[in-house]
Amino acid sequence: MIRPGQIVFTYFHFAASEELTQAMIDSKAVCIAYETIVGPQGGLPLLTPMSEVAGRMAAQEGAKYLERAQGGRGILLGGVTGVAPATVLVLGGGVVGTNAAQMACGLGAKVYLLDSYLPRLRYLSEVMPKNCFPLMSSPATVRELVQEADVVIGAILVRGAKAPKLVTREMLGTMKKGAVLVDVAIDQGGCFETSKPTTHGDPIYMVDDIVHYCVANMPGAVPLTSTMALTNATLPYALDLANKGWQQVAREDEGVKAGLNVVNGHVVYGEVAEAFGMNSKSVDSLL
Repeated sequence: MIRPGQIVFTYFHFAASEELTQAMIDSKAVCIAYETIVGPQGGLPLLTPMSEVAGRMAAQEGAKYLERAQGGRGILLGGVTGVAPATVLVLGGGVVGTNAAQMACGLGAKVYLLDSYLPRLRYLSEVMPKNCFPLMSSPATVRELVQEADVVIGAILVRGAKAPKLVTREMLGTMKKGAVLVDVAIDQGGCFETSKPTTHGDPIYMVDDIVHYCVANMPGAVPLTSTMALTNATLPYALDLANKGWQQVAREDEGVKAGLNVVNGHVVYGEVAEAFGMNSKSVDSLL
């Protein structure tokens, strides 16, 4: 039912789905992606609310699927008196990773939080609890820490592009049996080589005795919280688009212009075109 010239303002994650991308090209609609809009101070203001929800959920789900009845190792994330807590490895120190680490730390786990941007690590070292250890990310560090981890949370985001594969199939063989992988990056293709999208109705599967939780749209499990958090962020943009039209808003606001992904049958977001070897058109030529 999507028609030419119609504004569709939502999450798209085009780089993870060529079928969706082609369908929206064919529709000739104006596709403005929440996940690539940039805020006045930088950052991704419409992705942030859901990243907060998904990050916090990631620690909860990791704790849940460590239970033996769920296929996990049978350990309590925070441990108890005289018994060591679980070790949680969080890949990515952005909004998702920071919220996941905060929740895991609050539950009492030992948490390694990896990022590749030194100023971010410096900030995290100052604000995170003492049971969180921010470390510089590298392939060697990931290979080493997955062997120690009971839960690995993938929280990598490359804006508008596919997530890099940081944990390979080969690494699974070095992990503890019953360890849990939670791939929050699954909406952007996932950051574990063995990831494939799952649903809230059937959330996990096993590969090499490792539990994989790869639910797309994790915040959908808590829709009241998610809707309220998201609407707080999106409503001002929706009103602007309705009152002024997408072209005027994009001319006035570079952040909204960055949200344009597919317009009038043309891909205008470089990373989406690159993901599928498509031609891209300059967004300015359409304004």
